[in-house]
Amino acid sequence: MDLHGPNGLDEWDGLDGLDRRLVHALQLDGRAAFTRVGEVLGVSHQTVARRYRSLRAAGVLRVRGLPHARRLGHTEWSLRLRCRPAAAAEVARALARRADTGWVALTATAGEVLCTLRTADPATRDGLLLRTLPRTADVREVSASCLLRTHVGDAAGRGGRLAALDPGQAAALRRPAPGGGAGAEPHRPDATDPPLFAALAADGRASARELAARLGRSETWARERIDRLRRHGTLYFEADVDAARLGHHSTTALWLTTPPAHTAAVARALTTHSPVVFAATVTGRSNLVAAVVTRDAEALHAYLDGPLRELAAVTHVESVPVLHIVKRR
Repeated sequence: MDLHGPNGLDEWDGLDGLDRRLVHALQLDGRAAFTRVGEVLGVSHQTVARRYRSLRAAGVLRVRGLPHARRLGHTEWSLRLRCRPAAAAEVARALARRADTGWVALTATAGEVLCTLRTADPATRDGLLLRTLPRTADVREVSASCLLRTHVGDAAGRGGRLAALDPGQAAALRRPAPGGGAGAEPHRPDATDPPLFAALAADGRASARELAARLGRSETWARERIDRLRRHGTLYFEADVDAARLGHHSTTALWLTTPPAHTAAVARALTTHSPVVFAATVTGRSNLVAAVVTRDAEALHAYLDGPLRELAAVTHVESVPVLHIVKRR
């Protein structure tokens, strides 16, 4: 995939070369010190800070600190709800109000709501999927797929797909992989973690001093707690670009079917496709679910008929335009 083509980052209006390199740097390490970023990019830390503040104030870029669901022992689900068309918006708003939902959207399919759900225990999952939603008169059908592994987006990151930094610059800014891999014991949060997660979700670059003042703790505690959570893999930082503010208004959900032996290879290929902002292996009739963002329908066609069609192992593709995102985590 040409990252400098019609679907690539270089086409985003309003971002010059330094902006793009800054975005790439923060997607590699959302809390990287501006002095370090400036050294790698060859500019002053004041310039880096000024560019970041400008992009953040414009709503184009935000850095958030988020808990890793798996490290907390949570399970993630992708839901498709078929609702009475006139009631779909209200169902979506009700789901968005729940603390355990992440992404909620209305699609071009009349009455369809998409939603991601995080559950900490079977009782919460069963309560929503087996009782609450089936008993909701406006909900006609619920399809739930378990997210087995996320390949693009969330804790998996997006930085590896950008071409703004050269390999040496990217290596200088990329953090070592965290510990707590597959099979590790889930993190057991203490009472200080939820307010810390909430503060970092609002501003992932809040300083240790700001966090200490907000939480009534010391700067040393805030700095060491964040470092410990990151090393364990419980806390990650996401630099999120609002593509719609840069002229990319087309978001499309994809469900891809592959022979099981080829699913991993297709997932790896998706991580190199610039329009893909989310991709995960899931249970259900499709092996993979993904979301792509493009400038318009023509650019979407170029992706579907180009890089995606070239993945010969994909035997079936279902694509559904997203009309309105009700909640973004």
